[in-house]
Amino acid sequence: MGSSPLFPFLTVLSLITIITIHQSGPTTAQLPLSTNSRWIVDESGQRVKLACLNWVSHLEAVVAEGLSKQPIDAIAGRISSLGFNCVRLTWPLYLATNDSLASLTVRQSFQSLGLTQAIAGVQSNNPSIIDLPLIQAFQAVVSGLGNNNLMVILDNHMTQTTWCCSNFDGNGFFGDKYFDPDLWIKGLTRMATLFKGVRNVVGMSLRNELRGPKQNVDDWYKYMQRGAEAVHSANPDVLVILSGLSYDKDLSFVGNRPVSLTFSGKLVFEVHWYAFTDGRAWESGNPNQVCGTVVNNMMRTSGFLLEKGYPLFVSEFGVDQRGTNVNDNRYLNCFLALAVELDLDWALWTLVGSYYYRQGVIGMNEYYGLLNWDWDETRNSSLLQKISALQYPFQGLCVLRKSMFDPLTLGPCSSSDGWYYSPQKKLTIKGTYFCLQAVAVGKAARLSIKCTESDSKWETISDSKLQLSAKISNGDSVCLDIDSANNVITNTCKCLSRDNSCDPASQWFKLVDSTRSPWLESFTRVNPIMELPVEDSGWESLATA
Repeated sequence: MGSSPLFPFLTVLSLITIITIHQSGPTTAQLPLSTNSRWIVDESGQRVKLACLNWVSHLEAVVAEGLSKQPIDAIAGRISSLGFNCVRLTWPLYLATNDSLASLTVRQSFQSLGLTQAIAGVQSNNPSIIDLPLIQAFQAVVSGLGNNNLMVILDNHMTQTTWCCSNFDGNGFFGDKYFDPDLWIKGLTRMATLFKGVRNVVGMSLRNELRGPKQNVDDWYKYMQRGAEAVHSANPDVLVILSGLSYDKDLSFVGNRPVSLTFSGKLVFEVHWYAFTDGRAWESGNPNQVCGTVVNNMMRTSGFLLEKGYPLFVSEFGVDQRGTNVNDNRYLNCFLALAVELDLDWALWTLVGSYYYRQGVIGMNEYYGLLNWDWDETRNSSLLQKISALQYPFQGLCVLRKSMFDPLTLGPCSSSDGWYYSPQKKLTIKGTYFCLQAVAVGKAARLSIKCTESDSKWETISDSKLQLSAKISNGDSVCLDIDSANNVITNTCKCLSRDNSCDPASQWFKLVDSTRSPWLESFTRVNPIMELPVEDSGWESLATA
């Protein structure tokens, strides 16, 4: 989209640690999945990174959205073709506990809501499900995803068939009007049993966004542990995924009080992170300061679980894909930086381009949706380009050199040199005397063999810790930047003050200690604080995402 994309590119400078656990895609993963410290792995021990889309199937119609627009196979095929390997498929508790609802046909469900056009659409695009009971239509969607090599995580989103969420909707916490813990256990057990032996169902998220005035830590442990045991007893193959408190933002209490379960190797925690999680802070505050504050808070409330050896699944994040929401755009750059650094598993909200019926509106457009209203095209290609950096363990854009005299540019990491960040804060190409040097404002950063001056000393600055700065010959400080042609340049450092009108995204880089093994076809990054065995080949890569 030229030099002014709807979502300005975040650049991430990363030195990527390579370990001998490789990535498996959906076509090669040997299911079922389990956990190995902070990683999700398949039966052969290979790392499987969840790169998912949320597909809504819990609203009043109780039918996966979009089936009036496109065939199941076409939707699933598009998901796979866009590089995603799994779907977080939402379901309401009543689908598994109210037999009258579950036996209602798709046609009858739409008729009860006056959705005549949706009936015609499903009859045209998915005639095989129009007269199926709702529970069987749900199974047909799971089957269609499996036929396209897509893994599925079943997410109990609500009890009722309605949009989520508020503190007072009666669905928020154990003991609320519509949240009977015993009924919930019954529903989890039924759903786990129903999909036992269905290979592509790899996990169950026990409950979405616990919230409201009744929430408390003691009841969280009491019932979430019961729910986890019930699911595992009914279906020991699936990952058991636990959400936190306060709309799935807070898991801090787990740090001092581990979850106690009779089984191991299946526990995953999930967290949600949106721009609006922090109100309008991204728009009203300085982006560097907000990013630094928000990341520190996220690490305190949930990110610390990685250090404790648990997988952390960001099961919801997303933005207004029209690209005009400043709050969302700034947040996304910060999110991507951390997601690349920590190599997180994640699920984008949402696949859905439009809804049959949501909050009293027929055919509501979903601007957070990856697909457009008709479900036949993607809504924003520049967002997809950014998300692609997260779909595999560290797949980003790296700094490439063609020769000593050509400008450094961004390109595939497979073509990059190894780099080394020294204790003296020099960035050098490994095995050479070439270091990265700043020349002047607006000029290309270059390679040099004179690496003793301040113009070759790169400091991490700003509250976000995402800008790399050096001093040029006149004493002025400059920051690494990317121009419209993807050349690596230096410019005056942006947004270091409290100014909230600037956008530092093109100067946001991330430095992550690492090594790289040249003979591995696929690789993943290890969090430096994790003491996992690494293949220390002496290689590092200088990269952007």
